[in-house]
Amino acid sequence: CEALQEAQQCYGEVEVWATDEHRLGLKPILKRLWAPRGQRPHISVYPRYEWLYLYAFVQPATGASQWFIMPRLNTQVFAIALAQFAATTDKHVLLVMDNAAWHRSGKLTIPDNVTVLFQPPYSPEVQPAEHLWQFTDAPLANTCPDNLDCLETLLADQCALLQQQPEIIKSATKFHWWPDI
Repeated sequence: CEALQEAQQCYGEVEVWATDEHRLGLKPILKRLWAPRGQRPHISVYPRYEWLYLYAFVQPATGASQWFIMPRLNTQVFAIALAQFAATTDKHVLLVMDNAAWHRSGKLTIPDNVTVLFQPPYSPEVQPAEHLWQFTDAPLANTCPDNLDCLETLLADQCALLQQQPEIIKSATKFHWWPDI
């Protein structure tokens, strides 16, 4: 990749990460489940339209991941998550992200140790971070959290668990064409 070679020439050692955001709320995620023959499963739902946003940063080559649970999805909040992410590494990061308006905003402050590479428009299938949501949704399927605090607790526990399982993250995000750094 041209951008990777340029970043390596300018900064030396570079890590390649990807990022994406996911909206989760009190509206239930319904999935199929097994039930004894002749019986229908009973799932209580109480849909409410309140949301949290999960910001994920993933390094597909190693399976490393960082997660931020935020109350909103906009340029200011993304800048906070990006700054917190950038503060965790002493290397330069080439960050692959989609073309969302808050990513492209002229008001977005990008940390000095981050170079942004935008993926082609309308191509979510090439974004490794898109493949993380199946894991974050799993403990929420067919449940009905009481409020946003309960949802945040469930998400925080799941994200902490996923951070400790880099091989699972790597298996879902490391595409054959992704660089090994």
